[in-house]
Amino acid sequence: MSKKKKRKPLPLLQSACGFVDTHCHLDMDRYTDDVDDVISRAKSAGVGTIITIGIDLASSKEAVGLCSQHQNVYATVGIHPHYAPTCNASTMAQLRELSKHPKVVAFGEIGINRYKDYAPIADQIKAFTIQLQCAKELNLPIIIHDREAHAEIITILKAQGPFPAGGIIHCFSGDKTVARKFLDLGFHLSIPGVVTFKKALDLQEATASVPLNRLLLETDGPFLAPEPYRGKRNEPAYLLYTAEKVAMLHNISLEKLAEITSQNVQNLLQIKL
Repeated sequence: MSKKKKRKPLPLLQSACGFVDTHCHLDMDRYTDDVDDVISRAKSAGVGTIITIGIDLASSKEAVGLCSQHQNVYATVGIHPHYAPTCNASTMAQLRELSKHPKVVAFGEIGINRYKDYAPIADQIKAFTIQLQCAKELNLPIIIHDREAHAEIITILKAQGPFPAGGIIHCFSGDKTVARKFLDLGFHLSIPGVVTFKKALDLQEATASVPLNRLLLETDGPFLAPEPYRGKRNEPAYLLYTAEKVAMLHNISLEKLAEITSQNVQNLLQIKL
């Protein structure tokens, strides 16, 4: 009888400075039954702060509700490209109102998704442009969703910029060249659990090239769980696996990476950790 293979335990963080999960979807159905436990496990693992992301009006409201209930949770508001057709004047007015909450730290996620055109590309571009301008008016950092749309997004950001409040390329999926283009536009790059996959060589090379002061980490939970949980539900505690890989790529300790990336979050999102 074969023995079940044990998963690698979570890396241990040997300092009081914890990590920030800059992108998670705590309002989604896969967390409904145990969201409090998910947040508690994250804190125990050293992920002391979680940013939960709005993807449409309903989830933006949920995100604000969650950050109101949990001291270590912050929120963003916005319309994901899949829901671009809902980006109308009424929706935008309500998102503006939600953005006034003191724990709303950014606008997004917004952008373009070419992998699966759940929404017409013309609608996606229109919604993206409207929300970029809204974020500028509100002086909020921008959370960018870029799925197989690097060139289009870079072109739009150049046309609509500059963005004095900065922003994050969420779940960065490009190579070293694409990374440099986003960095030149003033954005931070957020690295997902995909970086732990054996075949993610371009992403690993790109991650190693990102200056430490422009580097962030995320789970994109419940999606994109890192090794050894690939294919399972992701959660903020698993950020430690991603952090371990990124620290190795930069040849620094896990503790140093926590210190640097947490400071980056404070600088960009104006969160006092």
